[in-house]
Amino acid sequence: MSFSGHRPRKRFGQHWLADEAVLERIVAAAEVAPGERLLEVGPGRGALTARLLSSPAASLAAVELDRDLVAGLRTRFAADPRFELLEGDVLALPLPAADKVVANIPYNITGPLLELLVGRLDSPRTPPFRRLVLLVQQEVGQRIRATPGSGPGGALTVRMQLLARCSLVCAVPPRCFSPPPKVHSEVIRIDPLPPEQWPEPALARGVELLLRRGFGARRKMLRNTLAGLLPAQELAAVAEAAGVDLGQRPQDLAPDRWLALAAGLNQASASIA
Repeated sequence: MSFSGHRPRKRFGQHWLADEAVLERIVAAAEVAPGERLLEVGPGRGALTARLLSSPAASLAAVELDRDLVAGLRTRFAADPRFELLEGDVLALPLPAADKVVANIPYNITGPLLELLVGRLDSPRTPPFRRLVLLVQQEVGQRIRATPGSGPGGALTVRMQLLARCSLVCAVPPRCFSPPPKVHSEVIRIDPLPPEQWPEPALARGVELLLRRGFGARRKMLRNTLAGLLPAQELAAVAEAAGVDLGQRPQDLAPDRWLALAAGLNQASASIA
């Protein structure tokens, strides 16, 4: 079976990456080592799949939701015993063991998929993947990589940067796809931190509380959004000790300042109790 009769479906967010140079950049960024197991989400017609199978990977498991693509993928890669195709929703299936994730992910499930692949701040994925190389919407990639004080910064920025090192591989304009999407994209590399560098659970819960309050009203200063957590004078003392100016807005704080602030609040709350 070929893919000639299949048309990209809007409900699946299907846009085929057709730029050879970008495909090569994705594979190069993955730095696949001999014996590594790979996971691909949304292989589509297999353009990236074929390049991953040309690497020294020990295996490649691909998850595809569109049943009309499944038969073509099975036929195309049937000769390679390293290839395994799982049909279904990646958010509902048990994922096979893998070392790295390399994928042009469906943009309509980016948030839940990142949570699945990286984990939450208070519940990181265990064990973490060695690396993820993902083609994402540019807006999301910029948010993940944002620096303190930049416009795109948000709760996702803090969560991801406390769990991983995140970097840009390359920008991907709409013309690189067929059909071209209405948004710009980029390839990002996510290297999860080892478990010993994760925030301990109580601290992670404290950061989550602060992120919800802070970014729930991101235009307000922290002295307003965090008011009520402690008496005003005590909150000011905790913030000063954490190196945080309560006149700042949430996007102005680096991830390590959120950690310091949560640690201080946890300690102050424990002393009151």
